Amino acid sequence: MNSNDGAIVTVDKLVKHFKSGGTTVPAVDGVSLSLPRGRMIAIKGASGSGKSTLLNLIGALDKPTSGSIIVDGIDVSQIHGGGEVKYRLSKVGFVFQSYYLIPNMTALENVMLPMELNGTKRSERETKACELLKGVGIDDSHQARRPTRLSGGEQQRVAIARALANDPSIILADEPTGNLDSKTGKRIVELLYSLTKGGKTVIVATHSADIAARADMVLEMTDGKVTDSSTFERPKT
Repeated sequence: MNSNDGAIVTVDKLVKHFKSGGTTVPAVDGVSLSLPRGRMIAIKGASGSGKSTLLNLIGALDKPTSGSIIVDGIDVSQIHGGGEVKYRLSKVGFVFQSYYLIPNMTALENVMLPMELNGTKRSERETKACELLKGVGIDDSHQARRPTRLSGGEQQRVAIARALANDPSIILADEPTGNLDSKTGKRIVELLYSLTKGGKTVIVATHSADIAARADMVLEMTDGKVTDSSTFERPKT
C-alpha cells in the first residue's frame, strides 16, 4: 500500500464486550489496526466474528468497552451527545444490508434528509440530492418514487447517495450486497469502489467474495480478533 495514503482510522487495543445472561461475550477482542485513506477495505468473517461490531464502533453507533478509535483526527471513543451526532452526520456515511430508507419519503427526500439535519439550505439540498442520485444511476423519473416502487438495487443506490449527502470522509457499509442478486451486487461493489477514486474511504463488513476481490485491503476476523490482513496495490485510474 502506498504510504502516502496515510491512515484515516487508527484502532488501538479495542475491546467491546456484550452481556448475554450471566456471560460476557467479547465481540471485539483487543483489535489494533490502521486503515488507509482513500481505499476500499473489506472486513470478512463468519456471523458473530465481530466485523459488524467493529464497523459500528468506528461509526460511533456503539461505544467501546476499552481501547481507542481515532478517525480522521477525532477520538471517537471520547465523543458524546451532540458531538456524536455531529460526527455521524458529517464524518461518516452509513450503508446497510436492508437499506433503511424512510418509506413515506421519495428517493430525493431520503437523500435530502441528512443535509436537512445538518442545516443545509433547502435549495442546496434539493440540487445536491438530485446530483448525487444521478451520480449513482437514479434518473429524474425515479427520484420522485418511494422505496416500495424501486428495485432492491435501486434502493441500495439511493442509500449510497444518502450516505454521501454530507460529503463524509468515510463510507461504512454493512453487508451492502446481502439482499441483492449476484449481478446487481457486482454493480453495487463497483459503485462503492468508484467512490475511492474521489478520495473516499470505503469500509465494508461482508461475506461477499466479490467485495473482497475488489478491495485494496482485506481483514479477516475470527472470534473478535483480526486474524489475517492482506493489502493489494490497485492504482486509481
